Amino acid sequence: MTLVDPPAPAAASVATDHRLTPEQVRFFDEHGYLVLRGRIPAAMLERLRDAADAWVADGRALAEDDPAASDYQWATRGGERRMFRVDYLHAKGQAASLELLGSPEVLGIAESLAGPDFVPTYESLVFKDEGDGAAIDWHQDAVHPRTHRIFNVDVYLDASRAGEGALRVAPGSHLAPVDVCQLQEEYGWDAPGVIQVELEPGDVLVHDVMVVHGSESVTGNRLRRTIYYEFRAAEQIAAEGPWDAEWIDRRLRLLPVALREHARADPDAAPFDWRIDPALAPRSSDDDEAELRIAHLVHSPGSYCSAGSVPFTG
Repeated sequence: MTLVDPPAPAAASVATDHRLTPEQVRFFDEHGYLVLRGRIPAAMLERLRDAADAWVADGRALAEDDPAASDYQWATRGGERRMFRVDYLHAKGQAASLELLGSPEVLGIAESLAGPDFVPTYESLVFKDEGDGAAIDWHQDAVHPRTHRIFNVDVYLDASRAGEGALRVAPGSHLAPVDVCQLQEEYGWDAPGVIQVELEPGDVLVHDVMVVHGSESVTGNRLRRTIYYEFRAAEQIAAEGPWDAEWIDRRLRLLPVALREHARADPDAAPFDWRIDPALAPRSSDDDEAELRIAHLVHSPGSYCSAGSVPFTG
């Protein structure tokens, strides 16, 4: 069974300060995802699309043995070597990623789901080139004890259509670890209740890192680019890792830089009212460039049907 975009909270209920409404938070908690239509302003969207073009071009220009190439992920698909991911966006010379991070459109979501002490933990561009319709198997991004929400804010730069590899989501699957290999073997792409989420440029999909999702192989697909920002509560990271207090502080230093960039790029827009606990408020240096690439080194294990995935045992 495949449904397209089930009912979601009405657009009219969006809060004017870009924080989520109680109805939207309840929907997210029940289903593990939330669609926010037209969330990204048109001018910002165009800057993000231009930035994405530059990130991809820069990655393709690097030699494989260049140390900087580790931030660009490649795979062999259909006999061709294709890039599909760019990590650490803020250190890639395009201010639009910081503008997006500092926007109320994104930070309102972060505070609504992680509380005022939210931490931006990952930032990446994931894309499928025109004609590169490789499958993304069922998976859970990260599996954790669920003491707090951990989630991705997915900003769509291009349309995502049913029949063209649109993301499939299993609503409600975020509440416990899932054997995604068994799911794939038993049902393929049409497990009961699975939906395909159709999105337009500028739409945002918020997904719990434990919701099962993926996309089937297609041919003749159009270019599809999505920016992913993950957020976690500082309290959750401090208690459960995999990072320490110094790493939290370094990641939080991104936010003053991002807020300044949003104010510079969008001077007429109301700024986000950042309400972080003063005890966690970062002391930023005068060198913005020093704040922009904070390596992860370790990662939370996810659930994948492939060699090298790490099962959740907590």
